[in-house]
Amino acid sequence: MSVWLGALPAHAGNGWSEVARPAAGAPRVIGSYAAGCIAGAAALPLVGEGYQVMRPSRNRYYGHPRLVALVQRLGRHAATHGSRALIGDLAQPRGGPMPNGHRSHQVGLDVDVWFLQQDGGRVLSREESEQAVSPSVIRAAEGEVDSSRWNSLDAELMKLAAQSAEVDRIFVNPVIKRALCSTETQRDWLAKVRPWWGHDAHFHVRLACPAGAAECEPQQPFPPGDGCDADLERWVEEIREAAISPKVLPAPKPPSAKDLPVACAAVLKARVTRRR
Repeated sequence: MSVWLGALPAHAGNGWSEVARPAAGAPRVIGSYAAGCIAGAAALPLVGEGYQVMRPSRNRYYGHPRLVALVQRLGRHAATHGSRALIGDLAQPRGGPMPNGHRSHQVGLDVDVWFLQQDGGRVLSREESEQAVSPSVIRAAEGEVDSSRWNSLDAELMKLAAQSAEVDRIFVNPVIKRALCSTETQRDWLAKVRPWWGHDAHFHVRLACPAGAAECEPQQPFPPGDGCDADLERWVEEIREAAISPKVLPAPKPPSAKDLPVACAAVLKARVTRRR
């Protein structure tokens, strides 16, 4: 039986959040991380070994099968420590722009992992999974990690992700990266850990374009080296200054769908076949 799941044009930004299911077919990544879509996405089960999806009502737990497999691998590692990783947004069923929150996460190759560990023997209730908040793990004005909130397992999960060949880069707050630079003895994996504003309550894993995905637009390569350098210190100082003397910034506009590749229009409008 075929079910119609959306007929909104590709230029209607919120149309992507109104589609309930992925487009059928083989995985197909189209466009860039901040202007694209995905067909054939897989759904990450809401609860699995060593992980749980947060805010499931947002319907942002879809991604390329390789991304789903990575999250499950991180979960299994957390489980060996008696913990449960809390997973934030992946992508919408067909990717595309979200009406609020992320500007990226549009092609099913991004996932947020919270800096908040849950006891592995307990699964949060639906209400808890909707209302829980991951706290910041930095003291921004001091430019230091908050040792009372930082968990060494977070670093282990980041390292496991960074050492995975399919991972292109990981975004994390500059303060956290500097702390890792000072504690890690083997720092080669830190090359993939890129400093970025925010990202003090979660780390953001981004997969590279899959092999053979000709419609996927990769990011420019990052500079060589582990990134534990003077530029990182500049980032940290900017974080400190912003915390000490905060400025009122205009609220960001929701991402637009006007720059999506033409091929995404067909992905948005595609029918899905349900099994009887």
